[in-house]
Amino acid sequence: MSVAGIIFSNVHDANIPELTRNRTLASVPFGCRYRLIDFALSNMVNSGISNISVITHYNYQSLMDHIGAGKDWDLARRSGGIKILPPFITSFANSVNDLYNTRLEALKSVNYSISKITDDYVVLSDCDVICNIDLNDMIKNHIDNKADITMAVKKIYLDKLAAKRNVLIDSDENGRVTDVKVYPTSFEGYSDINLNIMVMSREYLQEIVLDAIAHDHTSFNKDVLLRNLNRSNFRVYRYDGYFACISSPEDYYKSNMDLIKDKDVRKQLFGEKNRPVLTKVRNSAPTYYSPESKIKNSMIADGCQIYGEVENCILFRGVKIGKGSVVKNSILFQDTFTGENVQLNCVIADKNVVVRDNKVLSGDETLPFYLAKGKMI
Repeated sequence: MSVAGIIFSNVHDANIPELTRNRTLASVPFGCRYRLIDFALSNMVNSGISNISVITHYNYQSLMDHIGAGKDWDLARRSGGIKILPPFITSFANSVNDLYNTRLEALKSVNYSISKITDDYVVLSDCDVICNIDLNDMIKNHIDNKADITMAVKKIYLDKLAAKRNVLIDSDENGRVTDVKVYPTSFEGYSDINLNIMVMSREYLQEIVLDAIAHDHTSFNKDVLLRNLNRSNFRVYRYDGYFACISSPEDYYKSNMDLIKDKDVRKQLFGEKNRPVLTKVRNSAPTYYSPESKIKNSMIADGCQIYGEVENCILFRGVKIGKGSVVKNSILFQDTFTGENVQLNCVIADKNVVVRDNKVLSGDETLPFYLAKGKMI
């Protein structure tokens, strides 16, 4: 039995438009040194999947720079390995070069590559879910139940705002899917939500794509799951570990803050001995902490210079905090520079941001203050 992987890098870019203006959602930084795609890639590699395709849309230069030849995930191989699949546009495409907006349209755009897959099964994963899942167990569950599609789900409590950002899955006591609620507007309570990780056979995937092309289907949830609910064996796989779904800027901020607020979160994501989260390795000098600096409950990457006070923060590589500056509850991306006597609270600063001396910037946990890439203030 062999398994291939397909990762969607752009499907949920609209969830955090501030951070995806110049990059795909897959390459959005997370937790000091990672990118969101690292979790999907690591889940597959740790489960022995070595033939992985990443479907792109636009703004994927930073993603290609991060992945490279795939050697950091042991995917630099002559056979299989990792492949970037750019969108297919013919010479006679429409004048606006309209590409895909949904998962099913993305699959249709790379139909040729899908037709060349020879593995027995395929795992499809989005990049908006942060989790460390054992895909081998999920694949075994899929085979044992002779399912057509197996979807990873987790039961949580949802308010109305959270419910309308997610796809909810109803299933019977045997795990067979009985209903799919696509972004419901009035639901509130406990429900299984779709983690956007699916397993199916190669033949079934190819059949889905060809049928979608023939009938101009565009939505995986509505045109595949709901249309075939009664005649196909769709099943759920319950995941009990930590997960975070990046469906808004607030979700992105909260999931980063979870890393420093709860040691169990760090343990569930990064503490699995046989399932490490792999990422691009970069050699940087150790972080310098001046005698006057004060650090409390923060994650700080290599190559930083800390002269001020840092509390409840996540700092990426190369960040500099000036003398007398106080930075709290913030996420500062690579090479962010703060001058002296700066005060930051609930701020997300993109790469190469400069905050000059004596500036005071503050947001809120429900609405963090965002500074765009390369901004000087």
